Amino acid sequence: MLTKRIIACLDVNAGRVVKGVQFVDLVDAGDPAELAARHAASGADEIVLLDITATHEGRGTLLETVQRTARRLFVPFTVGGGIRTADDAAAVFDAGADKVSINSAALARPELIGEIGSKFGAQAVIVAIDVRRGASGDPIRNAEVYVAGGRKPTGRRAVEWAREAEERGAGEILLTSMDADGTRAGFDCKLTAAVSDAVQIPVIASGGAGNARHFTQVFREGKADAALAASIFHFGIHDVRALKEELLRDGIPVRLPC
Repeated sequence: MLTKRIIACLDVNAGRVVKGVQFVDLVDAGDPAELAARHAASGADEIVLLDITATHEGRGTLLETVQRTARRLFVPFTVGGGIRTADDAAAVFDAGADKVSINSAALARPELIGEIGSKFGAQAVIVAIDVRRGASGDPIRNAEVYVAGGRKPTGRRAVEWAREAEERGAGEILLTSMDADGTRAGFDCKLTAAVSDAVQIPVIASGGAGNARHFTQVFREGKADAALAASIFHFGIHDVRALKEELLRDGIPVRLPC
């Protein structure tokens, strides 16, 4: 059985890690390089750094921050935010990233997924999908994709877009429930399961982690291949080794750090 991955996320604004609730009310959580190194040492299987204001501000990724963080890491490192072209992706890879995460730019021009994948390999391309449940009818089937750091609705349906992203060459889907984000009330397992059932590539669940039981639920009920969290790690509520030990007791296959 394949092990489930635990991923620590760094949402970066102006070179600092921040965390909020449902994409607003951001508070400072620390230095990205220091936090990344701490989470990796604690047992995180991967680190994701998202430059959350790059798209909204119309600028590129903060490459100095990426370089400084990459130098501290010996686990896979994904970077997202402000990547609009294959050349942008190349610059991020040159700065030390192992994978890139694309969101707004992929929706604006879906061909970008294949362009990056053909040059660097599908395994290096993650399509991030930020989603709110539908306000009427079936809330999962009508769940809508948002872009620009959750600021703009697109009219696209989450499951449909995930299928298209896979067809265009994405190696993974990073699915964030905006409704659950930062609440620590649990992942949106129904939404995650709907997307997991719709694609063959790995799905990373994001938004709502509060305790070990939430991870067990999203792996079992949500059918996630990996689960991502931010605030519960940044603010010392749960270190990754302790989380993994609890998951193993629950029968969830994970890799313990040496």
